[in-house]
Amino acid sequence: MASIMTNASALTALQSLNATQKNLDTTQARISTGYRVSQASDNAAYWSIATTMRSDNQAMSTVSDALGLGASKVDTAYTGMDSAITTINQIQQKLTASFGQTDASKEKTQVEIAALQNQLKAYADGATFSGTNMLSVNSGATATTAADVKIVSAFNRSSTGAVSISTIDVNVESIKLYEAGTAATVSKGILDANRLGTDGSVVTAASAPTLGAAAAATDTYTVASLKIFSGTTAASDTQIQAMMNVVDAALKSMTNAATKLGAAKSSINLQKTFTSSLMDSIDRGVGQLVDADMNKESTRLQALQVQQQLGVQALSIANGSSQSILSLFRG
Repeated sequence: MASIMTNASALTALQSLNATQKNLDTTQARISTGYRVSQASDNAAYWSIATTMRSDNQAMSTVSDALGLGASKVDTAYTGMDSAITTINQIQQKLTASFGQTDASKEKTQVEIAALQNQLKAYADGATFSGTNMLSVNSGATATTAADVKIVSAFNRSSTGAVSISTIDVNVESIKLYEAGTAATVSKGILDANRLGTDGSVVTAASAPTLGAAAAATDTYTVASLKIFSGTTAASDTQIQAMMNVVDAALKSMTNAATKLGAAKSSINLQKTFTSSLMDSIDRGVGQLVDADMNKESTRLQALQVQQQLGVQALSIANGSSQSILSLFRG
């Protein structure tokens, strides 16, 4: 039925053209942003998940930076420990060489040992990175143990959405070489601890030897300050043997400490690699949720542009049908 009040064909064509325009706007937005879900109104669930995961990825980027910083701290401590081990071996060699020597020879050797002891302290004091030193420690007047160095290693989100942080802890108490803390209960470091000359075991109370006398079972020495010559007196050979026992025990402790530092560095490197891989996986997962398929959208854009052109023509034809009614009333 032809009507001058309602042009059903034109209305249908207009509705089709509007739908095509809406789809065209959506496709153009996806192409311009690169996202098929760029805001909550596009897909609330996917947008929420993607936003949360992007936030987590930013946190993990910070964790990766913290792991890099932690690796540098541990590497610095390891370098200092490795240098100290080399020096402690040199002290052991000096002690061995002085065994059975004259007092004059021991006096000269003592000068060399003192220089090596100073070098040990320099290595420990210099092993500082970003304000952290694990070898030369001052635990203060009240602490009973040196504080662990905590390295942020992971950002975790539970199934309930709760957030937590994991750390790799370096036990400074077991690797420190010097301890300047003054608390009565604080343990000294590997090099400034009192050690029995019999087996190098650590004891709390010091019992200074009488230089030149035979070594006593209760005599104690510290690697940091032991002497084979003082004033005009040289250490006896039994005392030098006791010092060698002390140095050997300290060397074993330092080797164990270096092993712990190496293990900590390995853990940090593994965690850093895992964090990087995890961030890449999350990026890919977020992309699967919200990224636009540019090949698909490009093809869709071309099709919609053709539909738009056809829609305009269809609307023009539908509007033209109303003009044909006028011809019926013309003479």
